[in-house]
Amino acid sequence: MLPAYANLATSALALFDPLGFGRDTFAYWRDTIERSVLYLDVMRERGNQYLEHMEQTKPNVLGFDAEVLMDGRDLPRPVNYELMRILPPEGVEIDPDMRPFVVVDPRAGHGPGIGGFKPDSEIGVALRAGHPCYFIGFLPFPVPGQMVEDVVDAEIAFLREVIARHPDTTERPMVVGNCQAGWQIMMAAALEPECFGPILIAGAPLSYWAGERGKAPMRYTGGMTGGSWVTAFVGDLGAGLFDGAWLVQNFEKLNPANTLWTKQYRLFANIDSEAQRYLQFERWWGGHVVLGAEEIQYIVDNLFIGNRLSTSQLSTSDGRRIDLRNISSPIVVFCSQGDDITPPPQALGWVRDLYADVDDIQANEQTIVYCVHDFTGHLGIFVSGSVSRREHAEFTANMDYIDVLPPGLYETTVTETAAREGEVHIDGDYLLEFATRELSDLDEIVQPSDEDDRRFATVARVSDINLGIYQMLVRPWMQALMTPSAARWIRRLHPIRMGYKLFSDRNPLMVPVPVLAEWVKADRHAETADNPWWVLEGIVSHQIEQSLDFYRDVRDQAIERMFLGVYGQPWLQTMVGLGAGNEPLRRRPGIEPEHRRFVENRKNELCARVAKGGHHEAVMRSLIYVLGGAPATDERNFQRLKATRAEVEPSIDLAAFKALVRDQFFILKLDRQAALDALPALLHGQSDAQIDEHLAHIEHVLDASGPLSEHSQERLAVVKAAFDRARPSASARTEALMRPR
Repeated sequence: MLPAYANLATSALALFDPLGFGRDTFAYWRDTIERSVLYLDVMRERGNQYLEHMEQTKPNVLGFDAEVLMDGRDLPRPVNYELMRILPPEGVEIDPDMRPFVVVDPRAGHGPGIGGFKPDSEIGVALRAGHPCYFIGFLPFPVPGQMVEDVVDAEIAFLREVIARHPDTTERPMVVGNCQAGWQIMMAAALEPECFGPILIAGAPLSYWAGERGKAPMRYTGGMTGGSWVTAFVGDLGAGLFDGAWLVQNFEKLNPANTLWTKQYRLFANIDSEAQRYLQFERWWGGHVVLGAEEIQYIVDNLFIGNRLSTSQLSTSDGRRIDLRNISSPIVVFCSQGDDITPPPQALGWVRDLYADVDDIQANEQTIVYCVHDFTGHLGIFVSGSVSRREHAEFTANMDYIDVLPPGLYETTVTETAAREGEVHIDGDYLLEFATRELSDLDEIVQPSDEDDRRFATVARVSDINLGIYQMLVRPWMQALMTPSAARWIRRLHPIRMGYKLFSDRNPLMVPVPVLAEWVKADRHAETADNPWWVLEGIVSHQIEQSLDFYRDVRDQAIERMFLGVYGQPWLQTMVGLGAGNEPLRRRPGIEPEHRRFVENRKNELCARVAKGGHHEAVMRSLIYVLGGAPATDERNFQRLKATRAEVEPSIDLAAFKALVRDQFFILKLDRQAALDALPALLHGQSDAQIDEHLAHIEHVLDASGPLSEHSQERLAVVKAAFDRARPSASARTEALMRPR
């Protein structure tokens, strides 16, 4: 009936409205009503999806089939985590001898599965590359009494299980940690470095005081609430459980325009094409989980407010120091300028906290690579399909190359090969390039400020005071009043949770919506974008979005000014014990005397090994010398370095090969001329034919990297001259010339 009347009205307007304005008005009115009905139906599906998801025992949004290998609840110190093996989709071939790939999901209020959310994801990329894939997820509720260090130990146990399942693979697993999981796996790798291969941390905050003024508003949250007593209060309100919906609400407040308008209007405006994508994302975004109150208190006190992870001030309950300098695997840090939850300063500031300079990084034999995306948001770092196909695909494909990258600090960029016409030896659509960096380059991103450090140190001490007062005066009353039943009702009535439930089929008012939606779908009249009312709707939507952005900017500026003003007061800083002449505000392990002695001893040790070794050391030293002749390098330079292992060192495992590369790199860095002068001594005893073979191999490696620069060609000539001096025939000629006649 309704479609028939609508068609009749359209015909009547065509007779009496020759200019078409009335037809446009009626068409827009009809389309708007239809879109409203379809929008309500999608919201109803979202509510039903949420309730179904919450009722599952082990909910997740993984887009791949998986089997559980280990349940963290069976460990000596049980946790609500589990290790799963990803079952490859039909048509995908897995090589069990390739490096295992492990994704650790973030537990920051949402449910598990974001790393394997869709085919173009971190797991999808690794599967297509042939890697055996594993996933470390979690259950909605924590095991009573579990702590952060229990979770870290569980992740170590899971990795040992993965390693045991691949006895013929010498490479340790590549581990990916998104957001909160990033700092967790960094803690685990610092405690048990031998379990980890290359580590990729995406959008993971590790230096919580860092940030650029005018940006990163979340770093002021602890100060504006008076410290972590609020965390303790919410945990007590949950009878020992912390509702992850509060964390999600904090994320949503960062961008009110998207939360209150843009996301929903995009669905409304594109209801015929946007529904499935919207529901897929909301299935994860609305999958709220629960954390233990003690867990989140540890995180807020020691990381978010205390900033103790990046300064090596954390220890486990059994006395193990968590020092990120113990990590022996390459670390790839992926962050974005468009990320307001983990901005680049918070993702990279830990490097400056730990190290005095790049020499310090190299002395610790660490390889740190960072990549800064230009615009993608926090979730886009590990959810966006375009990011997965570009950055994550390149990281995965080149992890073996990064694994032999000499120690130091590098910035990496991904460029399209189509834009590099005329260059040779480039496979694939993208090229991963590396450029060496100094800490001064990193300072341009981190923008360190002693004044801000003093303010955040003041926040940390105020937080300790307020938390102590709360625990003494308020907590006993809260624990006496709150029961598990009351806590459940408070969680159920949380505004975010209610927003899903009110639009579900459990609300009687939603009963007619699916019927109306079927009517609309049966005879849909979608209006075109050239309708003037459609154009006006877009203008109004844009104005609403801009107004909310203006409100956000004003709010964030006011919060920043208030924070800087309050915690910059000298009297407050003095009252909490931060007057002039006290200890440094932020511990800098890299400049402490005992660490400087370690660096000096390491240099002396390597200098004593300049002339020690054989032809293997000579070949590797020569390759590094020539390949290091350019300020930037790319994956092509390491494609043949990996082949060097198979051709020259067939019996050596990856760990020993990496040690060879690193030692020769250090020796060249410490005393380049002495290292080159020692090449003939390293080749002593080699025949002319063997030396020719070594030179041929060096040229073979260099050829894979494309045309050499003029500077690199000069370096190659120096190497050839040194090899020629080592030839027995050259020695014989020298002896003949020196023999008296």
